[in-house]
Amino acid sequence: MAYDPKAHHRRSIRLRGWDYARPGLYFVTVCTQGKEHVFGAVADGEMRLNEYGRNVAACWEELPRHYPRIRVDGFIVMPNHVHEIIEILDVGAGLKPAPTRGHAVSEIVRAFKTFSARGVNRLRRTAGKPLWQRNYYEHIIRNERELAAIQEYIASNPVRWDTDPENPAATMAAPESWL
Repeated sequence: MAYDPKAHHRRSIRLRGWDYARPGLYFVTVCTQGKEHVFGAVADGEMRLNEYGRNVAACWEELPRHYPRIRVDGFIVMPNHVHEIIEILDVGAGLKPAPTRGHAVSEIVRAFKTFSARGVNRLRRTAGKPLWQRNYYEHIIRNERELAAIQEYIASNPVRWDTDPENPAATMAAPESWL
């Protein structure tokens, strides 16, 4: 099938005019290529990570070492996707001038996807095989109530796996809004 810009156009969900390197909290979901189940399985409402899933979790926990202006918050590895909260910190001015611009969410997600794909592909002996879908979902967290709801959503994701739209075996429609 030939490329058709009208049929293959990706509509951006980014907030127009927002600086995604700006301090704040960001909710991100990244799905595996073809929504392939790679990272383990959900059993009895609990996510059981395999070695690939443990590698992805380790990459997530290492991100602040590579990006000192971020803090990682809620996170869960599911069989074919991850949910994560990234906080870009406001370092403010101290004795040394603060950097004028930090890393944007897109760069942090790109690094996470790159580091984790390399590790998983090393374990699978599949160098260069795409692990992640090209894009990802992101949402700017605007207040404490929203943060608490998203943290709960992430923590309870395995319990809802049977109705999760990311689960191809889901037996019933997922609720329209979990947030």
